[in-house]
Amino acid sequence: MMSCSNLVSRLIILAIISAAFFTVGSIRLLPEDASSDFMEAPAYINGPECSVLPQNRLLLACDPSAVHIAMTLDPAYLRGTVSAVHSILKHTSCPQNIFFHFIASGSSHVKTLSSVFPSLSFKVYTFDEILVKNLISSSIRQALDSPLNYARSYLSEILSSCVHRVIYLDSDVIVVDDIKKLWKTSLTGSRTIGAPEYCHANFTKYFSDRFWSDRSLSQVFDSKNPCYFNTGVMVIDLERWREGDYTRKIENWMRIQKEERIYELGSLPPFLLVFSGEIEAIDHQWNQHGLGGDNVVSSCRSLHPGPVSLIHWSGKGKPWVRLDDGKPCPVDYLWAPYDLHKSQRQYLQYNQELEIL
Repeated sequence: MMSCSNLVSRLIILAIISAAFFTVGSIRLLPEDASSDFMEAPAYINGPECSVLPQNRLLLACDPSAVHIAMTLDPAYLRGTVSAVHSILKHTSCPQNIFFHFIASGSSHVKTLSSVFPSLSFKVYTFDEILVKNLISSSIRQALDSPLNYARSYLSEILSSCVHRVIYLDSDVIVVDDIKKLWKTSLTGSRTIGAPEYCHANFTKYFSDRFWSDRSLSQVFDSKNPCYFNTGVMVIDLERWREGDYTRKIENWMRIQKEERIYELGSLPPFLLVFSGEIEAIDHQWNQHGLGGDNVVSSCRSLHPGPVSLIHWSGKGKPWVRLDDGKPCPVDYLWAPYDLHKSQRQYLQYNQELEIL
């Protein structure tokens, strides 16, 4: 049996570990320099079948032969971003031919990325939140109101003009297949976006009765077969996006939302209004989403039947939060092997010892 002094010591250690995070709601914010909080990832190198691309980061950033991936660097989701990158590198055959484009509100966490992934090819872009702050309407969940959540609408302007195509990924995903397969998705005709479609979903629920009753608004879907798609996994042709001036079209719907209140789900509905019915359908295995529950309740859900290439904890519940709280869902254990954060292991170790008492 553990002595009283040992128990007190362990409780103090738990308090110190918990204090290493800043908490906003149920999401813990990591300090700006969190490099010491993460372990260094293993070194991943190209297989013999990979094309030899320039390893100079400035050249690779514009190389059309590289796989280009865009993600946000949100302090609340840094642990998820690190795990997502780790999973991508682990499962791809040509990890040195991937270039990451990270969008952040400032220069925070650049040191963390360099420390965890010393050989990673990446660039961090600063997102000017002023662009979107006055266009954001409150939504069903506070996290959806973050300006960085809208950065995906500005990729064509944020990323260098030499980047013609990109995969956009949310930070709460892990990839368990070769990302090159997703990169090779063909966007036929004039299609600008490729994503898994879910045409069985009740599409009407993504917009208010006010929207559907106003023909000047709802006619946007006339002559289309609109289907729901999740914007956390998209293959985007940035040249076609720029030609179609789609950022301005999304902004226009956001202005209408400010006046008419036609939806509740943050950055998703404007994408549906502009692109639904006109996207390239990708196999569902590339976005097994909804594993964080819905936008109100962090409930446990199971994987959908069929093959899995990408697992996505969209919804309120995030695996690192549930694991730290000692209340994980079964699917959260699929995320855990890619977690490089040190404190989770320490926290779980002491939490397990306290449970013995």
